[in-house]
Amino acid sequence: MSLHADFAAALLAPEATCPDGLFSRNGADPASRFAVYRNNVHSALINALATAYPVTLQLVGDRFFRAMAGLYLQSCPPTSPLMCEYGSTLADFIQGFEPAASVPYLADMARLERLRVCAYHAADHAPLAPQALLQALQGQADLGALRVQLHPSVTTLASAYALVAMWAAHQAEDGVGTLDPWHAQSALVLRQGLEVKVFAIDPGSQAFIDRLGHGLPLLRAVECALEANAEFDLHQCLTLLISHQAIIHLHLDQKVSP
Repeated sequence: MSLHADFAAALLAPEATCPDGLFSRNGADPASRFAVYRNNVHSALINALATAYPVTLQLVGDRFFRAMAGLYLQSCPPTSPLMCEYGSTLADFIQGFEPAASVPYLADMARLERLRVCAYHAADHAPLAPQALLQALQGQADLGALRVQLHPSVTTLASAYALVAMWAAHQAEDGVGTLDPWHAQSALVLRQGLEVKVFAIDPGSQAFIDRLGHGLPLLRAVECALEANAEFDLHQCLTLLISHQAIIHLHLDQKVSP
């Protein structure tokens, strides 16, 4: 291995010795200087995870979370210089982390919080003005063929647990006492301006939004939504997307003449 590879490996392994070849400009012991630097790196990465996953931390407590994060960083070191990208696989790690099995919704909460981070850093894109959007929809002869382009921050998540209710309860003091997490809930995450928002949506709305995100035309997206929930309300779902500036463009499929 190269000196760089040895240094990187030792940096993430708490028990590793100081790599050979290091020296200090002021003559101090390289091993002690390296230990301080390694501790600072570990603290910075764990603090970054704690900042990105505040509710996940609250669900298990600071001590447990930081111990888990310390193990995570040893098995999943950073692959990008951007600190906001670190922790993208934490939810999968939690899913297989046996000590967290007593909190079965912990991995899904981490997934929801990761979507919030991604939404915050998603590309900027000017939304269609609600009035212009409504006029375009009303003036369209073939609505079924219309493709709705969503803002890059828009994502959804389905869970067997009441993720949105749990997340919302942790945003206010004394909001967790009567919370029942044991029912399925789907989440919609988006950024409106600079504010990331989380909404509870029904399975039909989730299917509809997902299909729009994959480029399906409006009619096909509605069919998928009704398959997921026979009581899907198209007007309600579109109103939610329009009112929170989640639609950025409308495309009409062009028929090609033979």
